[in-house]
Amino acid sequence: MSASTAGPGGPRVLLRRLREIMASAASAQDRLDEIVGLIAANLVAEVCSVYLMRAGQLLELFATEGLRADAVHRTRLRVGEGLIGRIAAGAQPLNLSNAQADPDFAYRPETGEEIYHSLMGVPILRSGRVIGVLAVQNRTRRQYGDEEVEALQTIAMVLAELVGSGALITADELHEPGGNATLARRIEGVKLAHGLAIGAAVLHQPRIAVRRIVADDPDVERRRLREAVAGLRASVDRLIADHGGGDGGEHVDILETYRMFAEDRGWLARINEAVGTGLTAEAAVLRVQEATRARMGHATDPYLRERLLDLEDLEMRLLRHLAGHSSRPRDADLPADFVLVARSMGPAELLDYARASLRGVVLEEGSHTAHVAIVARSLDIPLVGQARAALSEIDAGDRVIVDGDEGSIYIRPSDDIVQTFERNLSLRARRRAVYAGLRDRPAVTRDGVRVSLNVNAGLPLEHIDLDTIGADGIGLYRSELPFLLGRGVPGVEEQCRDYRRVLDQAGDKPVVFRAFDIGGDKEMPRFQLPAEDNPALGWRAMRLLLDRPGVLRRQVRALMRAAAGRRLEIMFPMVAEVAELDAARAIVERERDRARGRGTPLPSAIAIGVMLEVPGLLWQLPVLLPKVEFLSVGSNDLLQFMFACDRGNPRLVNRYDSLAPGVLRLLRDLVRHCDRAGVGLALCGEMAGRPLEAMALVGLGLRKLSMTPSAVGSIKAMVRSLDTTRLSHYLDTLYDLPDHSLRDRLFHYAKDHGVFI
Repeated sequence: MSASTAGPGGPRVLLRRLREIMASAASAQDRLDEIVGLIAANLVAEVCSVYLMRAGQLLELFATEGLRADAVHRTRLRVGEGLIGRIAAGAQPLNLSNAQADPDFAYRPETGEEIYHSLMGVPILRSGRVIGVLAVQNRTRRQYGDEEVEALQTIAMVLAELVGSGALITADELHEPGGNATLARRIEGVKLAHGLAIGAAVLHQPRIAVRRIVADDPDVERRRLREAVAGLRASVDRLIADHGGGDGGEHVDILETYRMFAEDRGWLARINEAVGTGLTAEAAVLRVQEATRARMGHATDPYLRERLLDLEDLEMRLLRHLAGHSSRPRDADLPADFVLVARSMGPAELLDYARASLRGVVLEEGSHTAHVAIVARSLDIPLVGQARAALSEIDAGDRVIVDGDEGSIYIRPSDDIVQTFERNLSLRARRRAVYAGLRDRPAVTRDGVRVSLNVNAGLPLEHIDLDTIGADGIGLYRSELPFLLGRGVPGVEEQCRDYRRVLDQAGDKPVVFRAFDIGGDKEMPRFQLPAEDNPALGWRAMRLLLDRPGVLRRQVRALMRAAAGRRLEIMFPMVAEVAELDAARAIVERERDRARGRGTPLPSAIAIGVMLEVPGLLWQLPVLLPKVEFLSVGSNDLLQFMFACDRGNPRLVNRYDSLAPGVLRLLRDLVRHCDRAGVGLALCGEMAGRPLEAMALVGLGLRKLSMTPSAVGSIKAMVRSLDTTRLSHYLDTLYDLPDHSLRDRLFHYAKDHGVFI
């Protein structure tokens, strides 16, 4: 703001006066009217006007000094229409010395603005969205200076707080991106954990609420900013030192990007300039963040979008340093029913929240194999991932519906959507009541076939009461999961305590312990893993354990101690060839001999099995089967490798189906091989916990399934309504079909034959 155009006292006096008006007891409209008069006087402008966004993408004149008073609330422009609409559409300032000569000029006779030539306007931004436009005009043809544009942007930031309070326009209308407040906003994502949920949105990394906008002393704010930046840089350096290791990796690249941004002089200079206009350090960071988001928010280039996310994350870190508090709210401050919204999160972060109140999770990232998704499924928490716009569309406190069955999210849903949701929830409750009634009933088909239903487990907070669930045992205990949440590979005694606890909970029911499945997307803290272009096919699971035999030996030693006097079942993951099984079995034998030599009590029996996930092992079955007591199909990885499709890639979600003819033929042949060899066969992937897929598996001849605890009831109800002989004959007619999937055919078969799915 130049000295010639500034009112007495300059910009800081103006901001202080604005703060006083904002804090007054007058109505919001009266305060807005007073503000436009103050701005016009301070900027020596003949006109100052505020247009606010209404439903339908309309900009309505809400207050003016200089235009005709009766035009207020009558004059409206669509986004993109006229110069005001252009400012809103582009979210950029506009500075014209002869506005009427511009081809976008839209004349509104009721305003009387035809006598004004120069125009300067800026968007009013809140949470990255344009919620209005602030403009000044003069009769003379003058070019406003950069300082004046900067001053008007700062004033617009103050106005955003008044508009965002909901006193002028309701919050629902402000948040409605499509301009129709009666319609719910729907976001499509990827279903990662089934179920339905409704609750108030809680942001995992919430936007910091900037309460104080106008600074009392700019020098104090600059000092606070310097200290916060120094703290930010130090924290990033600590992260790199703690997690960098010798091999680097993608996470280190991200941290290095943070460090690069934190050292960026242009970014820091823009924040310092904003402080110079009279803002607090927090408000200056927020001001630069809003401007960057508005400028880059519509970028389609993936690299630019990723850099914007990096920069936003850094700015939120800086705000937290300035505010001096952590990112997660206290449990006491959380709503009674809430939906957690985050860009991404780890399993420990999810477990940090109060389980009793957490209803669902929405992630902008996430995949089926991510640990947070595994935890959510185990705890029966609906989760939708790959919801790209979630954090920009959802504000803290918004009502949100999570449909984990369809992969949809409804933001601020209308009453009819809520009613539909509640009907579906009631239907699910009735189904659960049916499942509960079957808890003590065996999973036996109508033609007398017994199917063993087991659960997948592994979370340290889980207390698996198999009798309450109605399950026959634990078909997959993910032994690495408790320790992925800790500091690294635990010692023998710590492992022994965990395994003994699991066996004690199971009582006389079987437990299958999977050896550590580390690597891929499962990185154990302080267990250095190399950066790999394709970690799913890299140094993980069996390969890692055989290269680090000490880790496997300690685990086997702990398992033997824990299972003393009881049957011990050990399953090795990601075995690619029989030679790997032989090497693992040799370690088990050495540990058994060691324990026997020391007089340590041994398990009553040790059964060795393999998790069938690598397709290449299918051609080694004649050699493999005589060497194992059981096989368990890990359908998640097996099908991913079989179809060469990354299940975590949203573009490939529908590229293959687990009910494709080729999948069913493969599993049918595997059943026949195992039956002839007398080797037990189970399936412990996601297929086992879905009624339609499980129906097909039973029809193929599988008699042992392992699933999340919440799925046992629905699978038992399906099994008890099924005639396997009839289904098996029907499946014989499908194996040679060229269809992409047999899902529709099997669904109609289930409906026609009264199968509970």
